[in-house]
Amino acid sequence: MAKITAAEVNKLRKATGAGMMDCKKALVEADGDFDKAIEVLRKKGQKVAANRADRDSTEGAVIAKVNEAKNKGVIVSLNCETDFVGKNETFVSLAHELAELALSASSKEELLTKDFNGISVQDKLTEQTGVIGEKIEIGDFRVLEAPFVGSYIHAGNKIGVLTGLSGNGNGADEVAKDVAMQAAAMNPVALNEEGVDQSIIEKEIEIAKDQLRQEGKPEAMLDNIAKGKIKRYFKDNTLVNQAFIKDNKKSVADYVKTLGDVSVVAFERVALG
Repeated sequence: MAKITAAEVNKLRKATGAGMMDCKKALVEADGDFDKAIEVLRKKGQKVAANRADRDSTEGAVIAKVNEAKNKGVIVSLNCETDFVGKNETFVSLAHELAELALSASSKEELLTKDFNGISVQDKLTEQTGVIGEKIEIGDFRVLEAPFVGSYIHAGNKIGVLTGLSGNGNGADEVAKDVAMQAAAMNPVALNEEGVDQSIIEKEIEIAKDQLRQEGKPEAMLDNIAKGKIKRYFKDNTLVNQAFIKDNKKSVADYVKTLGDVSVVAFERVALG
């Protein structure tokens, strides 16, 4: 049996993130072969993943990143089972690395096949499942492309937002981030009125009419009053029409116009849970 040195154990630990004892056992089982030891740890991860496949993975870290050209952004949610793991520095670091890789991917499926230090992202997730002992997976994956893209990650990595502007300009970074913060805090249902699903509008109209009936309003007046309430719904729940949280005398659309002839063209928001 090969003699396993502390240096070899430490090398494997740095490569995989596994505990010292797990690394030593893997090296012993692999008779000192480094690559085989990694495979041993990966197989352990596969077993853990199979045993925990039905577990909920609603905790984790949501990371938003933008490319150097600032015309493309991604949000990646790396999910796990517990908040304790989701806040772990190594776990969050992995989430950032995966988001960086995701900038060159167009889908979650493509991201999972990307090379991660010699193995696929999917294999890395399996390996880390064995290391941590929890179900780990890519939960959500979003891409946004626009003439200018900004991002914001809410404290604790619980919410990630991307915002797309129609143009660039002095101060675009700050404006795009402010709008992303707005979306994180206010959780709009759509960018504007046109983006609200018709079924939601119909449901809100019926809710408004029921409230008006309970207030004793005549049936003939319900349609007109309900239309007014829908306008209020759009103002409160669509991003560009919301009151800007840093200056509620302006709408978000008005705030963005401080850049000139610029508007918000898209946003993506991902939250844990």
